[in-house]
Amino acid sequence: MEMSRTASSANVAKRTKVRYAILLLIFVITTFNYADRATLSVTGSAMRAEFGFDAIRMGYIFSAFSWAYVASQLPAGWLLDRFGARRVYAASIFFWSLFTLLQSSIGLLGSAAAAVTGLFVLRFAMGAAESPAFPANAKVVASWFPTKERGTASAIFNSAQYFAAVIFTPLMAWLTHAFGWHMVYVVMGVAGLLLALTWLKVMKHPADHPGVSASELEYIEQGGGVINGHQKTGPADVEKAGGWSLVRQLLTNRMLVGVYLAQYCINVLTYFFLTWFPIYLVQARHMTILQAGLVASLPAICGFSGGVLGGILSDSLIRRGHSLTVARKVPIVGGMLLSVSIIGCNYVSTDWIVVALMSLAFFGKGIGALGWAVVADTSPKEALGLSGGIFNMFGNVAGIVTPIVIGYLVAQSGSFNGALVFVGANALLTVFSYLVIVKDIKRVELRPR
Repeated sequence: MEMSRTASSANVAKRTKVRYAILLLIFVITTFNYADRATLSVTGSAMRAEFGFDAIRMGYIFSAFSWAYVASQLPAGWLLDRFGARRVYAASIFFWSLFTLLQSSIGLLGSAAAAVTGLFVLRFAMGAAESPAFPANAKVVASWFPTKERGTASAIFNSAQYFAAVIFTPLMAWLTHAFGWHMVYVVMGVAGLLLALTWLKVMKHPADHPGVSASELEYIEQGGGVINGHQKTGPADVEKAGGWSLVRQLLTNRMLVGVYLAQYCINVLTYFFLTWFPIYLVQARHMTILQAGLVASLPAICGFSGGVLGGILSDSLIRRGHSLTVARKVPIVGGMLLSVSIIGCNYVSTDWIVVALMSLAFFGKGIGALGWAVVADTSPKEALGLSGGIFNMFGNVAGIVTPIVIGYLVAQSGSFNGALVFVGANALLTVFSYLVIVKDIKRVELRPR
């Protein structure tokens, strides 16, 4: 008995670091999230050869995911605030993995037209299923991390998009080459189903987690972490905050409008990388699918490094006494200026220089991708899920626009030159948004109805 009390006292005195295990879990989930989005970009060349997709049709198929993803953000945010991240995220992982798995069977539909329709429908369904993912990540980070660690935590889970490309793009390219494009969807789908079960087993709120010591819980709570995860938030709580007037307040706040616009522009770079980039390497740079898979991992490594560095830099500025506004804006503006270098690929012919410029552009994009940290800093505590959903909805309109615009530009000109200018111009618009539209970065205070 005495030994039990001593062990218990030691657990209270020692500050555990369970929050890092939770961060690792959402990093792994987000890696699979982006890898499943990118399956079509890797298998696209082989599928085009089999089914006869032209560039415009491929652009629409690429965009199918984002139509549903954007439309589902508000319902997803409401579900997260109503039922919590644990249950909603588990269902999200399960269904997006199931729809990924089903894409392996579109060849059974018979005609090419039926295959195109089936692929569009499954990508659309996958987009709806993935919609709670990033608002859930932001909600979990707001619960598990104090403000001074939130920039790094948000940057780490957001950088999973690059890690996915580093790990899974070469793997999926090899699977396509060795076993055919079908195997990519089988492997990714089955792995995701197992991940959904892991999330259900591991995830809890800080206040309920048996492994969290009292000192870690106190550290998180005193630093601004929402340790109970707003478990009791529901329709009545949202109504007290103003119901739909809350949505109007968020959409009419100048600071948030600037943040929303910037996230749209940043995601133009993201969706170019997720959709057309491997095809650009194959068609414009005449690489094989295996070469493209390997080459695509190099900018991704730089993006991952930049993403982690941006979060560390931002949190370091806060610890040194700089304002939250300065700490978030400096990496975002500096990073997006670096991303403009992507336009330089139009003026060089040597492959290694193209890869270097792409790597620099995605390194800058990684540094500047602090939007989810800004969401955690600015969202009203009454509706973290809803606020994250609105932010993600606006940001992922780029997933609809980018593949279609690039598809038309490539079809009309026969080259990717206009597409790269389009991507670089959006990097500049991000800089304008944060310097001119967004003023002080601070938490939004709700006005009473």
